[in-house]
Amino acid sequence: MLKQVHHDQNAALGVNPLYSGLVPEGGLPRFMLPQQPMAPDAAAALVRDGLILDGNSRLNLATYCTTWMEPQAKALISETLDRNLVDHDQYPQTAELEARCVNILDHLWNDPDRQSIGCSTGGSSEAAMLAGLAMKFRWRDQRRARGEATDRPNLVMSSAVHTCWPKFCRYWDVEPRYVPIHEPRFAVDAAEVIEHCDENTIGVVAILGSSATGTYDPVTEIAGGLDGLATHGGLDIPLHIDAAVGGFVTPFLEPDLVWDFRLRRVASINASGHKFGLTYPGVGWIIWQNPDFLPKDLVFDCGLLGGSVPTFTLNFSRSGAPVVAQYYNFLRLGFEGYRAVQQECRDVASFLGEGVAQIPGLEVITDGSDLPVVTFRVRADEDRMTVFDLSDRLRRYGWEVPAYHLAPALEHIAVIRMVVRNGFSRDVAEMLLDDLRTEAQTLLGGSALPARTAHATRSTVTH
Repeated sequence: MLKQVHHDQNAALGVNPLYSGLVPEGGLPRFMLPQQPMAPDAAAALVRDGLILDGNSRLNLATYCTTWMEPQAKALISETLDRNLVDHDQYPQTAELEARCVNILDHLWNDPDRQSIGCSTGGSSEAAMLAGLAMKFRWRDQRRARGEATDRPNLVMSSAVHTCWPKFCRYWDVEPRYVPIHEPRFAVDAAEVIEHCDENTIGVVAILGSSATGTYDPVTEIAGGLDGLATHGGLDIPLHIDAAVGGFVTPFLEPDLVWDFRLRRVASINASGHKFGLTYPGVGWIIWQNPDFLPKDLVFDCGLLGGSVPTFTLNFSRSGAPVVAQYYNFLRLGFEGYRAVQQECRDVASFLGEGVAQIPGLEVITDGSDLPVVTFRVRADEDRMTVFDLSDRLRRYGWEVPAYHLAPALEHIAVIRMVVRNGFSRDVAEMLLDDLRTEAQTLLGGSALPARTAHATRSTVTH
């Protein structure tokens, strides 16, 4: 996030008296470098003190990002933080692990030809940007070859896409063409997607798991519609799958669902390793089904670090630790391990969805039976509370649950979303339901035990 520069440069950082003698006399400046160094333990203590008001990441149901990894993974991350991933000459084995991960994902996403090309990124947002650039350059090159104008590119996508896609369009001067989502699927209609396409469309983005609700776009129907355009209208428009959320869930829980490289219309797929890939931030992945979908003009060869390395990223140097951690997960869990973890997350989400559905005044939109995401709203005939009231009250217990309005066309609907990640157990879900039930009853004018009292009563009976 952008941060404004503070004008009061002389503001002091309050120091606990117990640090006396460990920090410079006169305290520390808040917004400027101290004049002198200090003991490492003192500096670490001050940083920890400054972080104590951060929320508990394990209770953060707003984020899709991984908040727990095994100690062995943490140790590997610590050991490899100094590896510069782009420096293949000095760290060839780290580069090798990245290549193995790309191949593993290419196989997981059912590439029939095994001719793909891909790389890791700082996250799925960067991966999406790279996919968009590849589509724009490919469209531009084809138009130039035919002597046609290249000044009006557009990208067709759901109105519920992640923020990275509007960013891409704004940063790289592409017209965003948003297709509205509809009830009851809370996804786009494939026929409407095709209606938005024309000769200036660089590509279509389909979502495998909306960040807002966890719902899938109808990928096979969209691919079929684009195939029809190519056959009857001569428009060869590539399909990109934004699988930031579902790319590490759907292959394990719904392997027969066709959304990936089994569809020839799918040119590229991005996914987030630091979401359901079960790796700490930040690592994402992008794979193109065929090298032809990645224009060579976008690939740079750099010899600054001792060897010629072809790169296609928005940055340059970054740590190889997240890639090492991703490969650790692949080795550690295997297919069955990932399936078990994601199945447990979905089971807990389904339990949570069933519990929410039983609370008066609430209506479940997505119940966790597809992706481990539960989304609900206050019933239309209920005016004694809002999802914003519930979100605010749950924060008092430490729960971080986002409340927001849905995308245009459904912006009149406000929802709460709960993401169930690895480490969020059924027992914790019961506590969340207790607190949610208590606050809903309070807002509706009923009476209920305070949630923490309910927890204590249940614990007494259990033991």
